[in-house]
Parts: sequence; structure tokens; C-alpha cells
Amino acid sequence: MHISFLLHNAYGIGGTIRTTFNLAGTLAEQHDVEIVSVFRHREEAALGAPVGVRLRHLVDLRRDGPGYEGDDPEYTRPARVFPRGDGRHRQYSRLTDARIGAHLRSLEADVVIGTRAGLNVHIALQARRGQVRVAQEHLSLDSHSGRLRREIGHRYRLLDAVTTVTVADARAYRARLRLPGVRIGAIPNSVPAPTVAPADSTGKWVVAAGRLTRVKRYDLLVRAFAQVVAARPDWRLRIHGGGDSAGDEKAALRRLVEEGGLYNHVFLMGPAAPLEAEWVKGSVAAVTSSREAFGMTIVEAMRCGVPVVATDCPHGPGEIIENGVDGRLVPTGDVDAIAGALLGLIQDDELRGRTGQAALAASARFDPARIAGRHEALFTELARSSRATLRKSLRNSLRRGGSAVLGGAYGVRDRAADVIRKGRTA
Repeated sequence: MHISFLLHNAYGIGGTIRTTFNLAGTLAEQHDVEIVSVFRHREEAALGAPVGVRLRHLVDLRRDGPGYEGDDPEYTRPARVFPRGDGRHRQYSRLTDARIGAHLRSLEADVVIGTRAGLNVHIALQARRGQVRVAQEHLSLDSHSGRLRREIGHRYRLLDAVTTVTVADARAYRARLRLPGVRIGAIPNSVPAPTVAPADSTGKWVVAAGRLTRVKRYDLLVRAFAQVVAARPDWRLRIHGGGDSAGDEKAALRRLVEEGGLYNHVFLMGPAAPLEAEWVKGSVAAVTSSREAFGMTIVEAMRCGVPVVATDCPHGPGEIIENGVDGRLVPTGDVDAIAGALLGLIQDDELRGRTGQAALAASARFDPARIAGRHEALFTELARSSRATLRKSLRNSLRRGGSAVLGGAYGVRDRAADVIRKGRTA
């Protein structure tokens, strides 16, 4: 099976990139797999390209390279196909419209997979007939703007399947969008087994990791850790993270640390990749987000044998952590609850070790081989269903004495895409 992923920027750092690399690398053990990155801004993929996977790009933004295209006039004109409701719309242009469209029209693949809403719309409108079209949603439906929800509610009808990373989000897609004939299901992200030995629960560190953005609510974690320090001054907190808005958020957190006199206890470490070596230095992990589409860092910590204290925010943490068994769930935004859960594990060595071992065992369900197997089964079933529909359409067409083979639901979908494409380019 030839499987092609379409990714925003495979050369950056982020959860969608990591999970796409994990899945593609595992599928490549049995299939022909490629990742097509819309943008390329550096020489090498920051996370390292997965073994056995072809990696190529459509638009070159390497300023010092001979192929730099950032000064192309079409790059300054706003995109028409990539939906305006997608938060990355300003990075897309008439140039990306043309490159993505040409790529999809020429693509020889059995399965084509989009990895964010804007790219999924491209696939719905422009993928070739006969290919299985899958939209991966790495963000929750609620995190999309109203404009984008309306757009995908219309365009996603041209897809074969939508996969979300949580059961709750799949339920929301079924209940709130009318996507007749589109398979909607939840398949969580995968996390490989770490290459380092699990944490031994003796290090007096709490570890947090993720982009330095407001939604992660590291301010709550710093305030909660002030209560931890008051009871256990021998423990410390490391926060690893960066991102586009990291400067402002880091400055705000630094002020909070200084105001609380926590400069000997709370450390802003900057980004780290990979994080395995950092997780195992700690004995407790913390996630204090107001919203998580999934919670990759939760699984990463658990795979390293580190129990996680997480806010029970929509949607991921509650589907990953079994409260009181392999971690702790606390109310979103509750500083006292965060501090209490951290201290509960910090003050009880036996409980902390037992919870870490339970986390290590439970996290095996996110192993890449298991998750890739679920995707592979979905792709195989969709491909079989598409072929059966085409065969049925062909038989019906021949009975009527016609030569067209695009009858039935499959043909309706493709004819609808043709109409929309023409409207977009008119």
C-alpha cells in the first residue's frame, strides 16, 4: 500500500509532527510511505526524518538556499483553497494553493492523509479519484473557530474518513456535523518506547513540557509549586518548552517566579528534543492545561514510568489517565488541587513508585505498532469499500449501456468535488 501524508511543516517541532513521524515510520515497516511537507525552512528535520519514509517539500523557505521562494509574487497573495478559518491561513498563499493542488493531482497513492483542517480541505477538493481520503484531526472540534467548523462541515463530506485522537472528539464530530457516508472514529496518538531506563521515582524533580503558550497554564503550575516548596523545599520544578510566542510567555513566567521567590526552585529550561532523558530525571510530571486535544506529553511521561498530575480538561487527559491508579486528575484551573495532588505523590515514596509502575504498564497501549495496526485496518477497509463501490457502479453503468464508472455514492462525492473545484477557480 502506498500511503502519503500531507503535513504543514515537517521541519519544525511540535506534537503533530512527532505523532505523524511515529505513525509513518511504523507503517513504513510494511508499506511504501512518504511525508510531503508544504513548507521547508531548514536543511534537516528538527526531529529527524523517520527511517524508511521519503520526505519532500512543496515550498522552499530556506533563506540562504538557492531554491528560496519566499519572494515569489504568488507567495504574497492570500490563499483561496486553504480555508480562512484555519489559524495558519496567513502562512498560505496562491503559491501554496498551486503547489498543493499540483501535488495532489499528480499523486499516485492508495491513501492520502491530511494532518490539519486546512490541508484536509485541500485533500477533499483536490485528491484524485479512487484514492482513500483521510482527515486526521489533531485539534479538537471545539478548538476550531466557528468559521472553520462551518467550512469543514461542508468540505469534509467529500472525504472517506475523519480520525480524531479522542473518543470524546469523535463523538462531537458525529453529533454536531452532518457528514453522511464519512467514517468517523478515534485513534489515539502513538509514543514509542523510550530508549532510556524508566525513572526510579527517587529524583526530587517535577517535570513539565510543552509549548510556552497561555493554554498550557504554566502560571497555575508555578503558583501551585509555591505551595509544594512551602512543604517540601527539597523538591524542584523544571519546565521545558518553546514556541512561536515563547518569549512573552517566558517573560511572564519569569516574573512570576521572581515575585514568588522561587528562583532556586523553578527553572525555565527552553525546548528539549527528545524529552526522554528529561522525563526520567523527574519523579512526577505535571500538565496544567486549560485544553488538550490529546496530551502527548502525558503519554511520554507515562512511558518513562513517571506518574502525571493533570488537569481534567477537554479532551485527552481523562482518556489517558486512570485517576488514582496511574496518575492524578484535578479540576481545571484549581491551583490548590494541583498542589495537593503533587504533594500527595511527593510525600509518599511508596505511592509514587507504585503509581509510576502503573503508568508504565498502562502506557503500552499507545505503542506505535498497536496504533499503526488500527490505522492500517481502517485504510484497508476503506480501500476495499471504495473498490466494491466502484465495481458496483461499473456493473450498474454497463447494465444501462453507459460507459461511466462513477455512479453511486462514490461518484456523487467526486462530482460534487468537481463542482466545488470549478467554483474555487472561477
